[in-house]
Amino acid sequence: MDQLLNEIRKCTVCENFLPYAPRPIIQASVKSRILIIGQAPGTKVNLSGIPWDDQSGNELRRWLGIGKEQFYNSELLALMPMGFCYPGKGATGDLPPRTECAPLWHSRVLSEMKDIQLTILIGQYAQKYYLGEKNKSTITENVQDFKQFLPQYLPLVHPSPRNKIWQKKNPWFESLVVPELHGIVSGILKG
Repeated sequence: MDQLLNEIRKCTVCENFLPYAPRPIIQASVKSRILIIGQAPGTKVNLSGIPWDDQSGNELRRWLGIGKEQFYNSELLALMPMGFCYPGKGATGDLPPRTECAPLWHSRVLSEMKDIQLTILIGQYAQKYYLGEKNKSTITENVQDFKQFLPQYLPLVHPSPRNKIWQKKNPWFESLVVPELHGIVSGILKG
């Protein structure tokens, strides 16, 4: 796994399309039990080199019911985006993750992690890629019907502060999904 992670961190496949020098960001171990697949690093994460090192990460950790110590323990959690580098700014936020990364790296990383008990799919790009034909027409539908994807996958909306409006429109998320997520994560990490 160390050799593969080093190879990923040296990747320059899409450098001509990035606003900054490539800085692939990933956390993984052969012992990881939970895999979180997000979109792509934002500007703050690109600067720090630490996955989910921003407000979205704070909210995600709250949803998971864990602190930074567990979150950044690669033997517990693997953190792998659909696009490993910051893709740049678009008209309404960050650009979509680069499409080169997932086909190039994901299967190789997944083949090294034999102990994954749950894969959390954050946002439309991860859900479309991994849920395939089971992917519903909206993220809201995927998240509402999260139990149908268990025990392998659990789809979530992105924890970005921009999604506070979505959360206000969908109060069931905080009252139903977050407690269920806490329980599942707690059970896996204690196991």
